[in-house]
Amino acid sequence: MSFSEKQKEYFRSATHRWNVKTGAARSGKTYMDYYVIPKRIRAVAGKDGLNVMLGHTQGTLKRNIIAPLQNIWGTKLVTSINQDGVSCMFGEPVHCLGADKITAVDRIRGMSIKYIYGDEVVTWHPEVFRMLESRLDKPYSRFDGTCNPDNPHHWFFEFLYKKKGIDRYVQEYTIYDNPYLSKEVVRNLENEYRGTVDFDRLILGRWAAAEGLIYRRFADDMASDRTMMIDVVPQISRITIGVDFGGSGSAHTFVCTGTDRGFNRLYGLLSERIECKDSEGRQIEIDPEKLGQMFCDFVQRVTMMFGPPDRVCCDSAEQTLILGLRSTARKRGLGWLKIENALKTSINDRIRAAQRLMAQGRFFVMEQGCESLIKALETAVWDPKSVIVDKRLDDGTSDIDTLDAFEYTFERDISQFIRLE
Repeated sequence: MSFSEKQKEYFRSATHRWNVKTGAARSGKTYMDYYVIPKRIRAVAGKDGLNVMLGHTQGTLKRNIIAPLQNIWGTKLVTSINQDGVSCMFGEPVHCLGADKITAVDRIRGMSIKYIYGDEVVTWHPEVFRMLESRLDKPYSRFDGTCNPDNPHHWFFEFLYKKKGIDRYVQEYTIYDNPYLSKEVVRNLENEYRGTVDFDRLILGRWAAAEGLIYRRFADDMASDRTMMIDVVPQISRITIGVDFGGSGSAHTFVCTGTDRGFNRLYGLLSERIECKDSEGRQIEIDPEKLGQMFCDFVQRVTMMFGPPDRVCCDSAEQTLILGLRSTARKRGLGWLKIENALKTSINDRIRAAQRLMAQGRFFVMEQGCESLIKALETAVWDPKSVIVDKRLDDGTSDIDTLDAFEYTFERDISQFIRLE
């Protein structure tokens, strides 16, 4: 087996109580841990205290750490996690837990930990980490952890670089520290993230704040050669409509997207924004019956232009309005429509997925009929006042309603799109 110079350096120098690798994706941070972990566990075998592994969730821990360990060392030395959340690793029981929710605090409260491995630490609930700090209570207790950088105001950044009196070793990686990545892979990843905060974080390994335009690649394309614009109906395999309901100061929005067979491309096909204001700008309420008629008109336009939609994903916070859409659809002879709740997954996960599709040349928009979607994507910005977490600005200056409806159409398929990469 071969190790990079950075990996060898970690193996030699990570002799502190807290040992952390932070930096770019695909930089080789985690690979060395498949050999560090057995060394750590055997070093404290038979001593008082528990061995613990924490990840974003137990599922990500299985995928990122347990499965690769089993591939290298075999299932006799690394067993699968049992129903009690324990894996036997190198002759010692290891408690394997998710750390994304505050409820995990109760799982480690009272533990005396001799060795802990932490995966994706920046995704943990901060209270879990704070509890963990008091659990490494043996003179031989050790922590090994990895993370991709986040916002420089993140709680883990504060621990790594600002908290005083900590016996720690921090090693930083860029993507260029991995000599085993081909130049083509590096070039593709650079192109994928260029123009986004993730270029700083996942390529250069820097802790960077999200600033400015969210979809800079899209805005730049609109200002130059407009390669993302299309005027011919593509071959569509699945058609989805997203619906976001307006409230105080916002609008009702419908967005239709399509995917080709195999989830290679995502197309913006049609969009409509319905302002909840009168001609003088005063707030008005659109009754459910009228909204239902507008929705059915939109569905019929979609059907005539592209074919019948396969599903409609609606903002789940408005169940009464969803029932109204279903009722009006039946009256209009559209009872076959599959109208369901949107998943409403993490907004940033939805943003990252759209950014990646744009960067890879896999996102296109019909130039005619998608004016509200185009404007929403061009003008979406990060909230400059949100310094702790990445947050999309939602103060009425950007069309968040259209963006939400757009994202409802593809959020269920993100794993299908990402699987191609």
